[in-house]
Amino acid sequence: MVKTIDRIIQFIQYAGLSARKFDMSIGASNGYTLRMKKNHASVGSDVIENIVRTYPQLNLIWLITGEGEMLNPDKAVLHTGKLSKSQIKEIEEIVEAKIKERQERELKEMLEDIAHEITKRTRSKDN
Repeated sequence: MVKTIDRIIQFIQYAGLSARKFDMSIGASNGYTLRMKKNHASVGSDVIENIVRTYPQLNLIWLITGEGEMLNPDKAVLHTGKLSKSQIKEIEEIVEAKIKERQERELKEMLEDIAHEITKRTRSKDN
């Protein structure tokens, strides 16, 4: 039985990405995709949401059920099944930008948490 993870691997190969690059682009831990494949595991809905958000050209129905085409016709990057070098470069640039954006957002959240914790500790010492 073909599972969602198998279709994810198929898309990764189609897009010419490495599993690592794909994992990073969707905010998953390094090795996530290959680990899920190896264990024949199910992919969580949060991961699927991140995949569809990052790769809007990917057909959600196909991803989950295997029915229909891999790519949404109106959002498909290329219909031949192969990406040109310029398209691969463009995808890599988008992936890198998404990774940087996510890292910056996480760093900002962490700094806000630290500031909140410092404020909280300062208040408790004053009392």
